[in-house]
Amino acid sequence: MNLSRRTVLVGGAAATAAAAAMSSGASAQNAAHFSLGYAPHEGSFRSRGNRLEQIAYAADMGFTAWEDNEAAGRSVAEQTAMANALQQRGMTMGVFVASMPRWSDFRPVLGADDDSDRQAFLTDIRASVDVAKRLNAKWMTVVPGFLDRKLPAEIQTGRIVDTMRRAAEIIEPHGLVMVMEPLNTLVNHPGVFLRTIPQGFAVARGADSPAVKVLADLYHEQIQAGNLINTMAACWDEIGYIQFGDNPGRDEPGTGEINYRNVVRWLRAKKFAGVIGMEHGNSIEGRAGEERLVAAYRAIDAA
Repeated sequence: MNLSRRTVLVGGAAATAAAAAMSSGASAQNAAHFSLGYAPHEGSFRSRGNRLEQIAYAADMGFTAWEDNEAAGRSVAEQTAMANALQQRGMTMGVFVASMPRWSDFRPVLGADDDSDRQAFLTDIRASVDVAKRLNAKWMTVVPGFLDRKLPAEIQTGRIVDTMRRAAEIIEPHGLVMVMEPLNTLVNHPGVFLRTIPQGFAVARGADSPAVKVLADLYHEQIQAGNLINTMAACWDEIGYIQFGDNPGRDEPGTGEINYRNVVRWLRAKKFAGVIGMEHGNSIEGRAGEERLVAAYRAIDAA
């Protein structure tokens, strides 16, 4: 890969600034906010303490959002404490998973002849309204289940569109948005129904509701189809939320093949003002890995 002298200098300056801020114990008042709403999660800064201490540290480092896939399964007290911590630091709550798939059982199958999985899914969506209100959250992730190998894909698509429309009727009055997440089948999630952003676009158009959008997880899309910027451009009207993660490895930007500098430039040109979930691990364990994580985001944000 050919790097210009300016690119090297910008990346090096960003990494140096991030390291200096951390070594000096930067506060929320002296750490520059990132230009986009990158959202760490519990574990991104594990060495800094418990969940609330990690939120405080993320705010000190300039992050303005947070996400928590497992939030719906936490106690009301934990949900409330997290919401209060985010509000105190002026941070936006990102996604939580509204209806967790049963991965080992390859369920739910929302396009099947049997209606039981669809009813259970809608029950989860109803329960998620109260979770979202406690968290001051707008977005909730949904995975539209697994394929039924005995049924034509067109029939399953129609049933899933109908299910999303029924779910939208539950959450739309509350100003909430379900973001459907396409997942790759080649590395992580064989058998899932929703596999690409364009497929999610088609389901969202069919549901025809502002409460049903697509979660563009660029790690999954890179594996399954690639062509990330052109794909997002074509599907932009139905994309409600974005997640980053490099490939291979699903770690921070700069550890794999995705040019996140260009992705960030494109998102800024689109004036994207939403949340970008940091849906990945740290390539290095411990505090050194946390410092590298912040430096990686400073580098792509400086593009």
